Amino acid sequence: MNRNDLEQVRTFLHEYDGPEIRLMEVCGTHTASIAKNGIPALLSPAIHLISGPGCPVCVTVTDYIDRLVSLSRTPGTAVVSFGDLLRVRGSRLSLADARADGADVRMVYAPMQMLDFAAREPDRTFVFAAVGFETTAPVYALTLEEAARRELRNVKLLTSLKTMPEVIRAVVRAGTPDGRGRIDGFLAPGHVCAVTGSNEYQELAEETGLPFVVSGFTGPQLLASIAALVKLQGRGTCLNFYPEVVTGTGNAEAKALCRKYYEPCDASWRGLGSIPRSGLRLREEYRTLDAGSSGLDGDHAARGCECAKVLTGQIMPVECPLFGRICTPQYPNGACMVSQEGSCYNWYISGRTR
Repeated sequence: MNRNDLEQVRTFLHEYDGPEIRLMEVCGTHTASIAKNGIPALLSPAIHLISGPGCPVCVTVTDYIDRLVSLSRTPGTAVVSFGDLLRVRGSRLSLADARADGADVRMVYAPMQMLDFAAREPDRTFVFAAVGFETTAPVYALTLEEAARRELRNVKLLTSLKTMPEVIRAVVRAGTPDGRGRIDGFLAPGHVCAVTGSNEYQELAEETGLPFVVSGFTGPQLLASIAALVKLQGRGTCLNFYPEVVTGTGNAEAKALCRKYYEPCDASWRGLGSIPRSGLRLREEYRTLDAGSSGLDGDHAARGCECAKVLTGQIMPVECPLFGRICTPQYPNGACMVSQEGSCYNWYISGRTR
């Protein structure tokens, strides 16, 4: 997009005076990029951006965290995780709390790092906290492939893998034409679409009668995508504004790897409960690599925490009674304030009020 086109987009979004529009981004990286680029301040007051259930840490239920904590305190077992998840509290403790109390919890930047631990310590079982969406599911599968190649038998996953289409349907169903949960269009997740392809979002658009735009992550890309969603109001179609990365059919190799290791399953989402066929679990032939992922459905939010309503667009983060008072990035009470992709975190650091 050249400078003149960008200025036209900015003017259009700033001067829009049509009906109020509620647009949801369902990707945590989009949420962070929107905050980083100060995009809400560039929009007309009639255009509202809603952060949806696209941050993997934010939608993970407390039962899953409790299971990780229990595993980390089991003799001969280590839990391996990305950093954000360490601070998410279960019903009582977080992984960071457990580590401070002597449990074996290790932070990594990539799942493959766990394999080096496993090779050096063959008498210890290493469990990776496999949270995420279609984007990270192939990475965990590739980790299992490499573990098999290296004949490492002390590696397991505890899965909390989610898929996007069914949760988007649930968000649409939760809204009403005149209710606060209504969503008028979606920024489709660019990273997820790089794996799955954009075609399934065209199907969602036709089914729901709502527009979807697959977007990149820079400020100009996001502004162009938001402008397209505003102009597409009332049309059930999907446009791909990220063609340099996303195709209609997606990444065939990554999808084949996921089909090899996973099968669809019902999954529990913070704030939405159990959604049929919205998750992935290890197939029966690989179930010995699972560290006890089934039956982790319970979710016990901190008293007063409204993460559930924030994730579904029923309230804005600033409307949570804990926001900015006793819940801050330094002392988070809810998962949406923990992750750098969380809506509450990004509203707080950017000083956003609408």
